[in-house]
Amino acid sequence: MMNNLADTVVVDPGFGGGDKQQQAAATQPQDPSVVVPPPATKQSSALKKTSRYRSRSLSASSTDSFSSASYTGSSEDGDDVPPREKVQKNSKGSSDFCVRNIAAQHAFGRREIEIAEQEMPGIMALRKRAAEDKPLKDAKIVGCTHINAQTAVLIETLSELGASVRWAACNIYSTQNEVAAALAESGIPIFAWRGETEEDFWWCIDRCVNAENWQPNMILDDGGDATHLMLKKYPTMFKLVKGIVEESVTGVHRLYQLSKAGKLTVPAMNVNDSVTKTKFDNLYSCKESILDSLKRSTDVMFGGKQVVVCGYGDVGKGCAQALKGQGCIVYITEIDPICALQASMDGFRVVKLNEVIRNVDIVVTATGNKNVVVREHMDKMKSGCIICNMGHSNTEIDVNGLRTPDLTWEKVRSQVDHIIWPEGKYIILLAEGRLVNLSCSSIPSFAVSITSATQALALIELFNAPPGRYKSDVYLLPKKMDEYVASLHLPTFDAHLTELSDEQAKYMGLNKAGPFKPNYYRY
Repeated sequence: MMNNLADTVVVDPGFGGGDKQQQAAATQPQDPSVVVPPPATKQSSALKKTSRYRSRSLSASSTDSFSSASYTGSSEDGDDVPPREKVQKNSKGSSDFCVRNIAAQHAFGRREIEIAEQEMPGIMALRKRAAEDKPLKDAKIVGCTHINAQTAVLIETLSELGASVRWAACNIYSTQNEVAAALAESGIPIFAWRGETEEDFWWCIDRCVNAENWQPNMILDDGGDATHLMLKKYPTMFKLVKGIVEESVTGVHRLYQLSKAGKLTVPAMNVNDSVTKTKFDNLYSCKESILDSLKRSTDVMFGGKQVVVCGYGDVGKGCAQALKGQGCIVYITEIDPICALQASMDGFRVVKLNEVIRNVDIVVTATGNKNVVVREHMDKMKSGCIICNMGHSNTEIDVNGLRTPDLTWEKVRSQVDHIIWPEGKYIILLAEGRLVNLSCSSIPSFAVSITSATQALALIELFNAPPGRYKSDVYLLPKKMDEYVASLHLPTFDAHLTELSDEQAKYMGLNKAGPFKPNYYRY
């Protein structure tokens, strides 16, 4: 039996010399949509001591209109009491959860989940096909992902397949409070709300990992935080885990670092680099959500705007193509000559950021790196320039560099801040440098269906794999599973696959049922 540390103050146990910039940027007011004078707001020490912050009164139209980020507003209920200080129970009498307001929000959240199910054919088909077999029976899964209507469909699917789950959020601003409430009402132990502090963030993950009479044997991670906490704080428990499934660039990078250092003691599945995840979540999903995020949060007109997209991986490709399609003049920054050549062949001019930073209207980061846009760049930006991040981590934009005495922060909408220079110039920072599409908008349910099906299959594979199949290393999703995920979604388009004849299969050296491409094939 584990000791219950529900009331213990949990802090980041420090992953490989953790990034203090990321930690500082995470410590913000508990409800980002409620603007109050500084003395009444719990802000980071950096913000209290080094920066001026003023609020602008919000009109009804500013908070209620669809264009004013109504998606993000739907997750705010005006309740200033911290969730950890509330005593809440669901209709079954359970209090094993911590959300913003279960009583007021769970019904609306259930409707959100039902809408998402209609646009997620793959994960729903997998739920139906595998529900009887219960392939995850006896699996105890700790999940740390974004919590929205789409991921709720995945969470409930895992439960339908036999798993016992406990869930926390991987991002302090992307949680849909009403969806978290719906999950709590259905009996899922979930610990998440929009606007968590850094301390709240680690406390929530700890409550999932360290539960009485419950020991996790699987991890589903997005960014590596659950893996990180369990490895550092509960190393004995970590060694009993059968497998890790990781879906983000940041988290996968952390896993490879652990493997290289000999500290990864369990097998891990890298679903981020599976074909279905890379192409559909990173490319096609971001292609749509970048426009929606910018439009909802700023009401910007895209035609004729000059935009620089930092990074031309799949996320950068999707963003650049979408913005170009709206009439923007798009520049690309890249460190990789292959990606730079791709950008050039796609008709984009590849530049260094300093070459265009004085003239661009919008800056989008999509590299997965840190300090891509720093204070020196922001000092050179023209007034009104919009800056946002599409990478997983909040380290790409040096937000900490903006928390200085000479600059004034003015909140104008939920997740929208004006940073004002002494001479009157201002830039528009979205979501304080965090994922803009999940903080200021939503992402297509269909794309999440593909990713969710990939994650579910990876969990099933690792959990049911015979001893010895996977060593303590990082693996890619088997190609056959990638193809199966794609096939689950084809009926939506009434798509009909051509079948190989015996002669054709023999000529190509393929099995008629697949896989159809070698692992090294580039789609």
